[in-house]
Parts: sequence; structure tokens; C-alpha cells
Amino acid sequence: MTVVVACGGNTAQDSPQHQSHAGAVAKKGGVPDVILESAAVMGTPDRPIAGPQGGVGQFVVECELSHVAADDPILYPDQPGASHLHAFFGNTSTSAGSTLEELVSSPTSCDDPQDTAAYWVPVLIDDGQVIAPTSSVAYYRAGLGIEATTVQAYPPGLVMIAGDPMASEPQPLSVVAWSCGNGSQRSALPPECPRRVWLRLDVTFPDCWDGVNLDSPGHRSHLRYSNQGQCLSSHPVPIPQLVFSVAYPVFGDVSHLRLASGSLLTGHADFVNSWHQEKLVNEVEVCLQREKVCGISSGRFTS
Repeated sequence: MTVVVACGGNTAQDSPQHQSHAGAVAKKGGVPDVILESAAVMGTPDRPIAGPQGGVGQFVVECELSHVAADDPILYPDQPGASHLHAFFGNTSTSAGSTLEELVSSPTSCDDPQDTAAYWVPVLIDDGQVIAPTSSVAYYRAGLGIEATTVQAYPPGLVMIAGDPMASEPQPLSVVAWSCGNGSQRSALPPECPRRVWLRLDVTFPDCWDGVNLDSPGHRSHLRYSNQGQCLSSHPVPIPQLVFSVAYPVFGDVSHLRLASGSLLTGHADFVNSWHQEKLVNEVEVCLQREKVCGISSGRFTS
């Protein structure tokens, strides 16, 4: 069972040309870089992320769907309609031509009015109809084993992409995973959820930064995942680990589903840090560095 909303736009898969654009939010220019590094090089943990559970300090923001558009300010800057369809959360002004200044001064669909960051994922489609997500939750915490006092807030304008929009094989569950509601069972493909327990997509972003660049050619090499509580010497700055979860009003048969980016294996998410920076710094210092739980999800992954 699904709830759908009709939306227009390009639902084609990303092309290599799509991947070659550098983001307008941080800088423009760059060269194609569409090959994801191996899990070993990226330092991807080999264990599933547990979501909001656990003793690590965190802060949580819940965001409603803002809009759906075939835009991508990171991969297709200043080219409206050039992307596959995305569902946008948080900043209500996010578009192909977004700038950091515009984002910071715009409203948000999040429950924290100072979280004006931009979050987006490819839309989920059922037999040609876009499925409207019911909500999203952004979980911020220190990466597994990272010393909490060393975590620093994202710099303004930091660009992040997690997951592979061109994946043809299952991605690590520590990066992209599907589940039913708040259940602990995670899988590479959507499971058949019981009635009234919504389907959920979790995407986990890198938590180590090179300390210099807000973006990079290919939009990935300025960030890495930590490994066994350590950041690589080339990416020495621990930053909050963002787990972005999206709930869909779907249960039962999933055989007709696909993502706008391609198959259900192509889960990914994008983020631009346009938080009110003083608020973000405060959340990191008070919640993460002091290992305090500053918020919990309302549990809207069930109807």
C-alpha cells in the first residue's frame, strides 16, 4: 500500500555528465569523478549503523517534506530541471541556483527553525507515481568510537553526498539501508513491512573532513568515513556523523518500487550546511562533546 503524489520532472538516472559538475553552493568547476572509493579506502565501518539508539550524545531534527523538483544544486548548479527528481527537506528555498546566503536567510520545514540546512534524496516511485514521504529525521552524533570532545561543527557551506546513485550492487548497510519503521533489521533492498509500519531509508554521511575544502571534484574526496574510531591523517577533523532517515507511507508489496536515480540499490542523499552556524556550534558543544542526548525522534515511522 502506498500514498502517492503526482509530480512532473526528469526521472532519468544520473549520467556521467551529471556527475561532473561541481556544486554552486561552495564553488564551481572541477573534473568528472564518478567512481566511488572502495570501502577500505573510505574507511567505511563494516557494521550496520544502529540509528538513534546507543549511549553516544546526539541531537535530532525532524523535517517535513518541503518540495519535489528535478534540481540538484551540487551536481547541476544553475541548471533547473536537469536532475532526476529529488524530495527536498529542511530549507524551503533549495533549488538549482541556491547560494549559501540565500539558504541561511530562508525558512525551513524542520522543527528547529535554526536548522535551515538543505537535505535531499531521490524520490521513491511506484508505477510512475511519486510517493510523498511522511517525514524525515536528521540524527547528529559522533562517529562510532570517535572521541566526542574532538568533534567540530561543519563549516558554513560544507557540501556532503552519501551513497552511490549509480550503484548496481548492494551498498554497505553502514552507508545505505532500508528498514521497517524503527526496527533494527536493516537490508540493502526495501523489506515488506507489516501494515501501519512505514518503510524507512537511512543514509549515513562521512564523519571526517580534510579541514580545508568545502567541496571537491566529484564532491566526495574532501570527506571520509572514520574507521575504528579514527580519522585518516589526510582527513583529520572529526565532524558530526549525520544519519538522515526518510519515512514513506509504504507497507506490504515493494515489487513495483524504484528510485528516481534508478534501481532501489541507488539510495543516496545530499546535504549542504546552511544551519544558523551559532546554533549548530552550540548543539555540537552541548550535545555531542558533552555526550548528552538533546533530542529524540517522535517515532513517526509508524502511522
